[in-house]
Amino acid sequence: MAFLEPAEKRARFQDPAWRQRFLDEEPIALGGDFARFVTTTWERMFPFQGDSSYEPGYEDSVAGIAEATGRRPEEVAYDHLARDGGTGMLYFPLFNYAYGDLELTRQLQLHPQTRMGLSDGGAHCGAVCDGGMPTFMLSYWARDRTQGSGTMPLEHVVHRQTRQTAEMYGLLDRGLLAPGMRADVNVIDHATLGVHAPEIVHDLPSGARRLLQRAHGYRHTICAGEVTVTDDRFTGELPGRLLRGPRSSA
Repeated sequence: MAFLEPAEKRARFQDPAWRQRFLDEEPIALGGDFARFVTTTWERMFPFQGDSSYEPGYEDSVAGIAEATGRRPEEVAYDHLARDGGTGMLYFPLFNYAYGDLELTRQLQLHPQTRMGLSDGGAHCGAVCDGGMPTFMLSYWARDRTQGSGTMPLEHVVHRQTRQTAEMYGLLDRGLLAPGMRADVNVIDHATLGVHAPEIVHDLPSGARRLLQRAHGYRHTICAGEVTVTDDRFTGELPGRLLRGPRSSA
């Protein structure tokens, strides 16, 4: 399987005989304890359904579904991955989900000594898609969340992702709507803002894979005064530049 093209792999996944062979074989324990943890901890593994799937309960897990339907967890996981032509995904929160919800994350987000910032910069781009985080923060955390203590104020989420982050990294010429500052602006339709389900694309050098998560609800994105996005579509303008250090204020 490892040497097949992605389309061939997905086709093989749909073959009932291959499915049975796959489920009947004993897995080879490669990668040690961590590999076993992320491939067999069924109660921490969730069939991903979209934007609302980031805070599931035990009943939504592979283990919970297996119990409810009388199937093996391996079958539940396989059948979900095989859905929609082999494009199904499993959600596995590694950190901050020990209690089965995101309340701890909410406390961290509200604490004055924490900052936004996770991005693997490509190191794990086939397993996570951090680029969707800013949109998720504005839609789920500032509008949609109903579990636990609910949402956070929109102003707080915006501030954390703009001026607060800019100040932390010494980018003092941006992050505020004020005279003399760099004109980086998002014009957002907050009522419709959201992220799409992640998708796997093979557009890296050598055809390597990455997870891509598109967003909707951005009327305009303006970078240094130039419009780069209109109605969720790129305009072709590329005014961004590499920064090699802090920037003074205006």
